[in-house]
Amino acid sequence: MSEAPKHDTVLDTGAEQLGRTYARALMGAAQNEGVADQVVEQLGRVVDDYLSQSEPLATTFASPRVKQEEKIRVIDRLFADDFHPVLVKFLKVMAHRERLGYVAAVRIAAETLLDESVGQVVASVRTATALNEALRGQVTERLSAVLGRAVRLEETVDPDLVGGMVIRVGDTVFDGSVANRLDQMGRKAREGFSSQLMKRFESFLNDNT
Repeated sequence: MSEAPKHDTVLDTGAEQLGRTYARALMGAAQNEGVADQVVEQLGRVVDDYLSQSEPLATTFASPRVKQEEKIRVIDRLFADDFHPVLVKFLKVMAHRERLGYVAAVRIAAETLLDESVGQVVASVRTATALNEALRGQVTERLSAVLGRAVRLEETVDPDLVGGMVIRVGDTVFDGSVANRLDQMGRKAREGFSSQLMKRFESFLNDNT
């Protein structure tokens, strides 16, 4: 019977704590080399493009039954040529310490540390349909003006919002009625989504400025 990989969740406080510990080490090494942005971006690719897309790879990383030497061979084969040496070395250290199952937690913590280091705030944006580039830029610019800080968006799509938008920054939710206001206007045609949503978004933020 195969062993299921360990999946980190926001409820796993042990994973969060370990993630922060390893993320501080990774960020320290990356900042010393002047490659913090690159390393954090590549760590995100490791999680999103490799581990999330391959159950066998996630199982290999997380399983204590797979020898460290085999995990390091996998890291070299997949990442050594295209990823920064700081990140590759870091992944090997995690392999030696049997901590590769926590890579996703390290990624979350590393992104937070990077945001803090550049005075950037993360805004979680939930919309009924995916943002296009123009609307993404408008939302980012408007939020930056309201918050007085640079903003990085974390986007999710929730069709149940029916054309609405919910924005969370820390414990603050910039909504309360954006989706409801749109619902009251009736269901808009898809091609009108961006302009109608942006108007409501602007109105809501102006009311809360």
